[in-house]
Amino acid sequence: MTLDHDACYRALLARDARFDGVFFTGVRTTGIYCRPVCTAKTPARGSCRFFTSAAMAEREGFRPCLRCRPELAPGRAPLDAVRSVARVAAARIEAGGLNGGGLAHLAGELGLSTRQLRRAVRQEFGVSPIELALTSRLLMAKRLIAETNLPMTEVAFASGFASVRRFNDAFAAHYRLTPTIMRRNHRTPGGGDCLRLLLAYRPPYAWRELLNFLGERATPGVECVGDGSYRRTVAVGKHRGWLGVSPVKDRNLLAAKLATTLVPVLPAVLGRLKNLLDTDARPDAIEAHLRGDRTLAPLVRRTPGLRVPGAFDGFELAVRAVLGQQVSVRGASTLAGRLAARFGEPIDTAQACLNRLAPTAERLAAARVSDIGGIGIPRPRAESLRSLARAAADGEIELAPGPDPAAAVAGLVELPGIGDWTAQYIALRALRWPDAFPAGDLGLRKALGATSAAEVTSRAERWRPWRAYAAMHLWQSLSNHRE
Repeated sequence: MTLDHDACYRALLARDARFDGVFFTGVRTTGIYCRPVCTAKTPARGSCRFFTSAAMAEREGFRPCLRCRPELAPGRAPLDAVRSVARVAAARIEAGGLNGGGLAHLAGELGLSTRQLRRAVRQEFGVSPIELALTSRLLMAKRLIAETNLPMTEVAFASGFASVRRFNDAFAAHYRLTPTIMRRNHRTPGGGDCLRLLLAYRPPYAWRELLNFLGERATPGVECVGDGSYRRTVAVGKHRGWLGVSPVKDRNLLAAKLATTLVPVLPAVLGRLKNLLDTDARPDAIEAHLRGDRTLAPLVRRTPGLRVPGAFDGFELAVRAVLGQQVSVRGASTLAGRLAARFGEPIDTAQACLNRLAPTAERLAAARVSDIGGIGIPRPRAESLRSLARAAADGEIELAPGPDPAAAVAGLVELPGIGDWTAQYIALRALRWPDAFPAGDLGLRKALGATSAAEVTSRAERWRPWRAYAAMHLWQSLSNHRE
């Protein structure tokens, strides 16, 4: 990715939050690199170097600013196919994708050769995947040092370092100070059984609308929405816990509260949470495109910053999509709650509304069709759920963001009981495909005043590659009419 340095400096002068995470500024006179929104005095133009990634700035010898904290910058949103591959790879690396396996393993998961993976990442971020992974670990460690009172040993392992010695050596080499000294520069919050971490986004952010969407579809026992926050149970590998998230007033931040039992899998949990909340979106680019359509322009003006809610767990979302076939949103939530009560693992949490984990693919794959159907669904739908579970358990389908979502959709529609609407809805949320579009949706047809799915599809062509966001604005317009 090539940066326009004049445009970057203008954004820096304006402290334009739309460019947060799009580039980083290295200041030659201090050896520090910052986000565009840093509140420190703006350096002279000649003192600035601009980088496409934090990893690239660190490779050139710059240290992260302690004031604006580059580790909080939102991630990158895909704008073309090559960037999409690099973005997916970077997201998996940030979530710990290279901590338990090598580069060849990650490339295989993405259906790429190691050479293709290296080339895509270097073209977008200016560094190798290994360099990107090291910076991700260091910035995660910096975040935990600044925002928690975890012991340094736990910080090291939670950030993905294989040993405390490697953690200390990397910290000293990159940041020229020890983790202990860095912690002295921050007021560390008190202890307890929870962590509190911050997630940044690019404004505007339609939190109320996203919360309403998630609340209407919350699975009883697994998720709950109230008092302006979203909460849910969490299972990653053998680790169990819960989390909650709410906005920080007058700042472009969300505050996440997590059980300390999730510390060993923290990068993965935060990656899933960012997917769910669509924090990496570029509303400036998306809305500039959608405003060119006469139908969408007034909807975008009415609800700026509307996000596409993702999925904390792809299989959980796919199950919900199947349960939502030919029933109301409320009815699907009731069915999902019954399924969790019957097949989900019980869990004790600090939240009265959270007492179940979402059913796993392995548990549903081993269940009898009659037991699944016992929640109150027809036998064909129960068979569809078990087929979905078996395909997911065997790794035959992709239910996480990947480099080829169209191929993933093609694989989904081959499963019994999953048609184009269900597959596109899964792609829109679980696969994070910004161009997914369930054209057969009756709500979209109603919002557009269209008479057929073919007409909806035809009108949506001009909205590419952001049709998922167009769908959200159309669904939101129906909610606005009800208010």
